[in-house]
Formats: sequence, C-alpha cells, structure tokens
Amino acid sequence: MDPALSMDVAKQVLLSLGAILAAGSICGLLAQKARVPDVVIFLLAGILLGPEMFGVIDVKADSALNQIILIFGSCYILFDGGTSLRLKVLKEVWITIVTIATVGVLIMIAVTGVAAFYILEVPFIVALLLGAAIASTDPATLVPIFKQVRIKDRVAQTVMAESAFNDAMGAIVTFAVLAVAMGNGDFSLGGSLLKLLKEASIGILAGAILGYLASLLIAHEKFDFLSEYAPVVTLMAVIGAYLVADRLQASGFMSVFVFGIFLGNRDTFGFRMEKGEEERLELFVSTTAFIMRMFIFILLGTQVNFALMNQFLGGGILVVLIFMLVGRPLTVFACASPDRCARWSFRELIFMCWTRETGVIPAALVGLLVGVKAPGSEMIASVTFIAILMTILLQATTTKWLARRLDLLVEE
Repeated sequence: MDPALSMDVAKQVLLSLGAILAAGSICGLLAQKARVPDVVIFLLAGILLGPEMFGVIDVKADSALNQIILIFGSCYILFDGGTSLRLKVLKEVWITIVTIATVGVLIMIAVTGVAAFYILEVPFIVALLLGAAIASTDPATLVPIFKQVRIKDRVAQTVMAESAFNDAMGAIVTFAVLAVAMGNGDFSLGGSLLKLLKEASIGILAGAILGYLASLLIAHEKFDFLSEYAPVVTLMAVIGAYLVADRLQASGFMSVFVFGIFLGNRDTFGFRMEKGEEERLELFVSTTAFIMRMFIFILLGTQVNFALMNQFLGGGILVVLIFMLVGRPLTVFACASPDRCARWSFRELIFMCWTRETGVIPAALVGLLVGVKAPGSEMIASVTFIAILMTILLQATTTKWLARRLDLLVEE
C-alpha cells in the first residue's frame, strides 16, 4: 500500500476511535443519569454517528479493525461476566443452564423458522437458517446489563451463563443448516450435538486450565510473582484462552467465560490477593469492559442498514415478536421449570422469558452468511438487525422495571 494512503487510513481510524471514545463517555454519563443500561444509549449513538445519519464513524463490518474489536471486546466482556459468577450458585442451576443452552436453542430455531416460513414466505431451509442465526442470546449485552441492574444472584447468573454457553450451539446449528441450504451436506441432530459436546468440553477445559494458572501466578502465597502485573495477565490470558480454544476447534467464547469464572473464584482454590492489588485489578477489569462495551455497541449501531431493514420490515417485526413472545417463553418453561434442583418460582421464570437480548454474536453470524452469499442472506440480515434493535431497545430498557415488579431486584 502506498505510504501516503496508509497514513490517510491510519488518521481515519484514529478519528473513528476518538469519536467513539468521546461519544461513549457522553453516552455513559447520559445512561447513568437516565438510569438505563448504557448499551441502549451506545446503540442509539452509533446509529446517529453512522453513515446512515451523520457519517462521523464509518467502520465496515468486514474490516479487520471491526473484527478485532468484536472478538476481543466480546471476549473481555465475557471474562468480566465470568469473574462475577460464583460456583456455589452455579451448582444449584447447572441443569437449567445446560438444557436451555442446548435444547432451548433448538426450540428457538424451530419456532422462529416456522414463523418466518409462513410470514415471510421463504423456503423452509432459509427460514431455519434465520432461526439459527438469531437463536443465541448475547453475552456482550446481558453481562453489562446485570452489572448495572442488580438482580437476585441465581437468576442473573443463570441468564449470563446461558448467554455464554449457547453461542456455541447457535453457531454449530447455523453452519449445519447453512451446509444443507447451499447443497453441501445433510443436517444431523446427533452429529451436531456430538460436535457441541466436543467444542464445549475442550473450551471448558482450556478456560479452566488457564484460569487456574492465572490465579496461581497472581494470587498464590509463594508463586504470585506476577501479582503486580495482574491487569496485564488478564489481557494476555483472555487473548490466549480464546486463541487456544479456537485453534483446538472449540468455543473460544466459552473458554474465556470459564477462565473468568476460575479467576473470579480463586478464593475457592486457596488463592488470595492483597486488598490493594485486588481493588486495582477490579478497577482495571471494569474500566476495560466498559471501553469494550462502548466500542462494540457504537460500532454495531453504525452498521445498521435501514435500507435493507425496510425490505422486510413488516414481516420481520412479526417474526421477531413471535421470537420474543412465543419462542422464548416456550423455551424457558420447557427447559427450566422441570429442574427440581433449582426450584424456579413463576416470577423468576417470567423474568427469564423477557430477558434475552440479541446482539453481537448473531450479528457476527449474519456477517458470515452475507459473506458466503448464503440463500436468503439479505432477508436474514434484515430480520437480524430488526431483532437487535427490538430486543435491546425494548427488553434492555425494561429489565430493571420488570425486576422490581417481580420483586427480583436487589436494591443497592
């Protein structure tokens, strides 16, 4: 590339990054004043600053910069969410988490697929591909929401853990259906479940090993020679956990999440940091997660394509409403209510029915479908952006209100 052109590109990237940081700081303050999750304000700011409106920020969805921010940002947010989970709570609800992250994803795909088939009048395999693309919940949205809105531990941790674990299932089924849609293979439920088990097991193992090693190096009584560099260790380990799992053809996001769980529960393994160092680490993690949240959702807002959305607006809204109001409640009651160990109350189940935002992971899957020119990819992209806007703007903004109404809110 010509040096002058490289310099121009670098300056444009710096301008975009500076605009995101400036807008994100203002949006964070506005969200705090309005008492709404900041991801909502970030998304709206991105729409305003994007090429569809004022054109201040224009980072292409398929650019290397966008992919780096998307992958690392999602990983660090997942790591942050994992550190806030407690093993003693997860022991009570693990059956619900496993069921809803596997069987629940298949239920969401089926309901959404049938709705799209009849409403949008597309081939059934294309309708299933849409259902698979948007079936996963979004940890990059849910983790920060539960950081800001304090919900009873077992409910919040179940929803966060589900969102981290079900992205692997959603991706596996998406690519399996894609192979059928493009005439490259046959869908096999048994094969898909076997692949999920393999990816999950390797991802969990990789995250657990790295999480234990990181805890050892920053919090062990004798071997904590990296305790002063704990924030840097988290950066290295998050990247390492994702890349190691990905190289082993496992879920990198699951690996990062489990790494966070192990590091956050280091006391369980007898590792304790000094108070000052622990506070410094927590401040670094929370600040970095906030910056990553800011970048991800402002960029996601800039990439909303209103011209594409308008092509399937009416039918897309109906499909998403069925997705939200039929598919999710059916999933929760079918997968969570039989769990006798957790003993979910009706109020807790209602809350889980409403809390399932669509965001970064489905957007990334749709980007891949558009890139390979999958059948119906424009329709799938349109409905996915409708789902992202509807779930974040409607569900994220009402999370605290609903939690208070259902007496699940933990007041500060």
